[in-house]
Amino acid sequence: MNKTLLVIRVFFIALCALASWLLCYTVEEWDHRRGLAVAIGLMIGTLVVLVDLMLKGFSLRGLTALTFGLAVGSVVAWLISNSPLLNKGDPQTIYLVQMALFVICTYLGTVIALRGKDDFNLVIPYVRFVPHEVDVPLVVVDTSALIDGRIAKVCETQFLTAALIIPSFVLTELQGIADSADPVKQARGRRGLQVLNELRAIKHLDIRIHQSEVARRQDIEAKLVFIAQSLRAKLLTTDTNLATMAKFQGVPWLNLHALENALRPEIVIGESIAIDLVKAGKEEGQALGYLNDGSMVVVNNARAFVGKRVTAEIIGVLPSAGGKMVFARLLGEMSTTV
Repeated sequence: MNKTLLVIRVFFIALCALASWLLCYTVEEWDHRRGLAVAIGLMIGTLVVLVDLMLKGFSLRGLTALTFGLAVGSVVAWLISNSPLLNKGDPQTIYLVQMALFVICTYLGTVIALRGKDDFNLVIPYVRFVPHEVDVPLVVVDTSALIDGRIAKVCETQFLTAALIIPSFVLTELQGIADSADPVKQARGRRGLQVLNELRAIKHLDIRIHQSEVARRQDIEAKLVFIAQSLRAKLLTTDTNLATMAKFQGVPWLNLHALENALRPEIVIGESIAIDLVKAGKEEGQALGYLNDGSMVVVNNARAFVGKRVTAEIIGVLPSAGGKMVFARLLGEMSTTV
């Protein structure tokens, strides 16, 4: 327990007991019941503190939604109570009906507001539950982007200057994957948690946790799109289905795969490259190597240099289903071997 809160709670209970004791000086009939009054004050103070502890997980957003629900329920009850439906009749019956309407409408308003507290900022657009500056661009990050891992390296380069919004249900999903009995899923989840820690270690990076819940796992994608839409943020994901859904809803999304393809250097005919030859080619004298982006390089008259690093001149580029196939002619062997 936080020490400051502990001191405040003890002080509050003591203040309730002192107030009860002083109250006995005001009411003469209670003068001989000071002990009972102090005990009642202690009980009231303790009860309030217990209620405070029970509301520990109740957020400011929940309190705002609760207040809004009570207000709407009260207004609805007042409108019905003052309608022509209750103009005539037994006063006692009308009073009981009004009381019932007030209790029922405020209850329904409160429950509906708490269930839809994530949608509350659409009802009142100027209410923001995630503190942020209006001028700062926002990017909502999903589970697949964290597991992918490249987001940490991109943020370290300071190319991505937007504030990262990570919904709390994404953290819950990531923790669930890390706790999975499947070794593959467990490794992916732990990688995602490691990337999250790497992001938190970047000093210049602004990371914000968006407190939001999802009742069913099937609703995660829809909720991510909704959060990005309501916060006017972009969505960072490597999930193609989620990206398609976001595009359909008019939410801009960032694709790490597209960024990687855009950063690949252009291969120009006549350029010299250094390549590690890993195996022999199909044709006589050919040897094969691979560029950093996975493109296959076919070097003519280089079969004798398999297992070595050579320099070669590009003489042709052929697009293929797996990327690009580069053809080159041998220039010479380099001193460094594979």
